[in-house]
Amino acid sequence: MDIQIGKVAATFVLFLITAVMEILGCYFPYLILNQGRSPWLWIPAALALGAFVWLLTLHPAASGRIYAAYGGIYIFSALMWLRFVDQVALSRWDLLGGAIVLTGAALIILQPQGLIR
Repeated sequence: MDIQIGKVAATFVLFLITAVMEILGCYFPYLILNQGRSPWLWIPAALALGAFVWLLTLHPAASGRIYAAYGGIYIFSALMWLRFVDQVALSRWDLLGGAIVLTGAALIILQPQGLIR
């Protein structure tokens, strides 16, 4: 199998940006509903979720495979959000789970008929 590092990196970055948009689309309503922040945050929430949906369309593979691979990247991104935004230390279980889901996403992305062609 001929792995093209540039395509792998671009796919990972695209999934990472997609995950951040989804997290922001959920984080802004959390701030509004749970912390009494400004209702104006609904605007960036809607924009972030719109960007999330659009970013998912940029992958040239079957949607189910995209969602499966994206799921692993999303979990990793959520753990990074927990660590760096929420400032919660990750447990060894968090780290192990993150490594497992990234490995699973990599298997899906790098398979011969995967997302990198």
